[in-house]
Amino acid sequence: MNAQQNTATQNLNAKEQSLVKISSLTAVGNLENLKVQLNAGLDSGLTINEIKEALVQLYAYCGFPRSLNAINTFKTVLDERKTKGINDIEGKKIIVENNVEDKYEQGRKTLEALSKTPQSKPAKGFGEFAPRIDAFLKEHLFADIFVSDVLTYQQRELVTISALASVSGVEGQLQSHIGIGKNTGITDSQLEQLADLIQESVSKTQANTVRKIIGKPLVPIIENDMMIRISEIEIIPEFFEEYKSIRKRCDCHFPNVSAEKSDSNQNCRNVCG
Repeated sequence: MNAQQNTATQNLNAKEQSLVKISSLTAVGNLENLKVQLNAGLDSGLTINEIKEALVQLYAYCGFPRSLNAINTFKTVLDERKTKGINDIEGKKIIVENNVEDKYEQGRKTLEALSKTPQSKPAKGFGEFAPRIDAFLKEHLFADIFVSDVLTYQQRELVTISALASVSGVEGQLQSHIGIGKNTGITDSQLEQLADLIQESVSKTQANTVRKIIGKPLVPIIENDMMIRISEIEIIPEFFEEYKSIRKRCDCHFPNVSAEKSDSNQNCRNVCG
């Protein structure tokens, strides 16, 4: 299919950068910033159906709730733009039906082509242990979803990598999809740029998961001139790694951390826990 041709360039273009940001913000559930990036994506030239396809695909990587929330946010964005007289391009038609005799085999062959690795039936390990999840993976994700050429395979891998890079605990899957992404023509330079975008959208910690896999220098979580009152920080899950990193360096000799009270012993308790 023409839409599946490799069109890799040295840098991510405006549409690809928008796909990265939209996927990242969908994965972490940041709907306020997602709304901004959905508008920016449409302005960059993404069609309505290209964004729809990305948001639908993301349910497989960050769950139905995040995907549905993003889709509803996108609907609101389109309604608001229409009210303002902005007529966005719908794009290539989305075909819902996938009428093939053997969807499992269709998906298995798609994954085999993407990974350039033989795919057994069922998949070894998890597929043998839980055959239904193997069937869903092949028949739905890599058949029903990937059969649509509204997005290219390369665009779909950008979406997947961006989502996985934005959440913790999935480094194994991220590494696998970075390999698949490279098979579609995504370069290390583009992945490094993707990491910079993840850093803007989510955090340095999550961006560093990509940098580590592709062998690029990690961005320090803590900068020498940072002023932090740990006693005032609300620790939320997605920033827990930053917190732990600060704690490792905080043994009452952290020179640039100030606390509520000036007494040195009290400082130690406030800053170091």
